[in-house]
Amino acid sequence: MTKTALAKILRRNSTEAEKRLWSLLRDRRLEGWKFRRQVPLGSYVVDFYCSKAKLIVEADGGQHAVSANDEIRTTWLIRNGYRVKRYWNNEILANPEGVFMDLLETLT
Repeated sequence: MTKTALAKILRRNSTEAEKRLWSLLRDRRLEGWKFRRQVPLGSYVVDFYCSKAKLIVEADGGQHAVSANDEIRTTWLIRNGYRVKRYWNNEILANPEGVFMDLLETLT
């Protein structure tokens, strides 16, 4: 399966936290910053990506707590010039305004 096909599947099967985060990021709602979701980068698919800022935003569930694959992936992304910002799903659901403000601070 290609990364593009995988990205389409992931967009159709978003978690509740990803849906909430997307509602904050879509349509340039974050002070005009354009984000795309489920974007193939290299051999990975990232949750949200702002190309102008080279910022990747990940919504992580419990399976990511001690994932060696996530460390390898993050290292590759950083080495290739991307910034990675991670939020726990429960943080996105419980405090979307805080996540919004934190992202805005990261971008400005």
